[in-house]
Amino acid sequence: MPNVRVVCAHDCPDMCSLVAEVEGNRVLRIQGDPDQPYTAGYACAKVNRDAELVHAPDRLKTPLRRTGPKGSGRFAPVTWDAALDEIETRWKAIIAEVGPEALLGYAYSAHQGQMNRHIVNGLFHALGASRLQAGTVCDTCCETAWDMTVGPVGCADPESVVHSDLVIAWGCDLMAVNIHFWTLLEKVRKTGVKLVVIDPRRSQTAARADWHLPIRIGTDAALACGIAHILLRDGLLDRAYIEAHTLGFDRWAAEVLPAFPPARVAEITGLAAADVERLAAMYGASKRSLIRLGEGMTRLARGGQALRAVATLPALTGAYGREGGGAVLLTAGSMEFDFSIVRKPGAPSSSRQVAHHELGQALLELRDPPLRALLIAANNPAVTNPDIDRLRRGLAREDLFTVVHDPFLTDTARYADIVLPATTYLETEDFYRAYGAYWMQYAPAAVPPQHEAWSNFRLAQELARRMGVTAPVFSMAPQEILPHFFKGASGAVAAIDPASVLAGPVKMPPPKAQEFRTPSGKLEIFSATLEAQGVPPMPTWEPDAKEQADAARWPLRLLTAPGYFQAHTAWAAVPFLRAREGAPAVMLHPEEAAKRGLADGQTVRLVNDLGSAGLVLRISDEVRPGVAFVPGQRPDAETVAGTVNMLCDTRRSDIGDGACYQSTFLDVVAWDAAA
Repeated sequence: MPNVRVVCAHDCPDMCSLVAEVEGNRVLRIQGDPDQPYTAGYACAKVNRDAELVHAPDRLKTPLRRTGPKGSGRFAPVTWDAALDEIETRWKAIIAEVGPEALLGYAYSAHQGQMNRHIVNGLFHALGASRLQAGTVCDTCCETAWDMTVGPVGCADPESVVHSDLVIAWGCDLMAVNIHFWTLLEKVRKTGVKLVVIDPRRSQTAARADWHLPIRIGTDAALACGIAHILLRDGLLDRAYIEAHTLGFDRWAAEVLPAFPPARVAEITGLAAADVERLAAMYGASKRSLIRLGEGMTRLARGGQALRAVATLPALTGAYGREGGGAVLLTAGSMEFDFSIVRKPGAPSSSRQVAHHELGQALLELRDPPLRALLIAANNPAVTNPDIDRLRRGLAREDLFTVVHDPFLTDTARYADIVLPATTYLETEDFYRAYGAYWMQYAPAAVPPQHEAWSNFRLAQELARRMGVTAPVFSMAPQEILPHFFKGASGAVAAIDPASVLAGPVKMPPPKAQEFRTPSGKLEIFSATLEAQGVPPMPTWEPDAKEQADAARWPLRLLTAPGYFQAHTAWAAVPFLRAREGAPAVMLHPEEAAKRGLADGQTVRLVNDLGSAGLVLRISDEVRPGVAFVPGQRPDAETVAGTVNMLCDTRRSDIGDGACYQSTFLDVVAWDAAA
């Protein structure tokens, strides 16, 4: 049976190289590529079941047209020609009546191939439509905060962990979202290197660490400032590195750090003052400490300050200047490809933007013109976005013409007028570059498209032809597009022959030490850019007034994180993984369950001013009192009722306009209790 070398396209930093065992038009098995050093011959438990995803019995087989009320899931099969004719006719009529900004393309990250991920939004860019400000549900806060501190540049190579002398996983569950980094780290720990996990819950990573610090949600900046306070107090700073490579340290030391002595940090974070002292001493004694930064700490009201504070620490000890030291966040900033051919094909220079996490608000409130047509691909916003009730009311508008392109009839697709069957990544060819490692690879399709499924790439090209869009990318084959990514590239990418990635995985030479690309060319502890925006210009922790008001009304704070077997709804079609994850649940500490007279396994309602959702209760001291932890994103058909994101509002983070899922406060009551 032939083996096909492919790449995992799920939204994950590792970008694993895979081997698909194929027989005819069927994928029989998926395994990690033994010849790619970072993948190292194995894939995660979820991806190992992706053959079942390709051949799931509930895959969409034909295009569908709505026959019942929006949200009812009632559709009838139609041909591709009929579906595309209707889309073309409706779009052209809307553009003729009110202009292209009444259209919105809403494609995101369910396919990480650079062509299939971006070409749908590229089509809407070329049409002059409203543009998606993608990533506000996920990474815009952490990326912008990193850029304001370090610059728009990549981070340390995760594979450099083999040279580290201390590793801190700060808000990152490595076993859930970074399994190959975890494997390398396990080898390093056998040499005596310690792993510290800073996380509000005792995740599987935290349970296996040398030391777990169960910090209060939203207080990471205070802990980082406290560590800096102690490093300064105890003479543990690398003064030469600070002088040469940072901007604003003396002012930070004089104006901010005195407010964060260990006792106050302990009061804010819920940690013991002795533990704050111990952590700072460990960090100060290390020369090649590596912090794996998690994005979760930034998905709240003051998330940008949290990341800025933590990202500053490696500069204080000079760790940024040593191999194996520094911080790991996102590598993409140093993989300087030119993706403009697919992301921004010829179009007007500007158009109005719609924030990813504010789709509901845009559907109900935008005017001049209102949104009249929507195409959603590689995303399931009716589950994953905040303020779900408002979003679903927007999707239910009878005057909104909605097209959803997906392999399955998702909660979002149930609101569509036209549903188009999409391929999985194993049925597409594409170019991939990791965002949590320095690897790139081109992958063919393992099998042809199943049933009548089309790729994002094929759909965008056909819609472009029908809409009269003539940008070259919409008539080129994928392998013709590939060289353009390298032609306009800069940095180390520019030296790579694009033909080499057709032969297999290629690693870009990573920087030996952290580079800074801020306006000053240094790590900016003081940011004039942030000061001009009215944001505290130096990393600090401050209480958030709205969070304080919400906490006074609601006794529990929401914590969300990827599930180990159901990270999001893409794997909902695999029964084995659903069974491994268990029923969609909320986890409470035993003290919180006892206060409410609740029992393990009981059906409960999560409730606040925005709405309610029904889940099954799990009781565990994995979480602290005062926390309601919900792992993974699950569709309505699996939960008792709705999704936890019905309780999350559309506040924007302090930096980068990100969503604030972890700034949600609520209560948990018995299911039959009044909401």
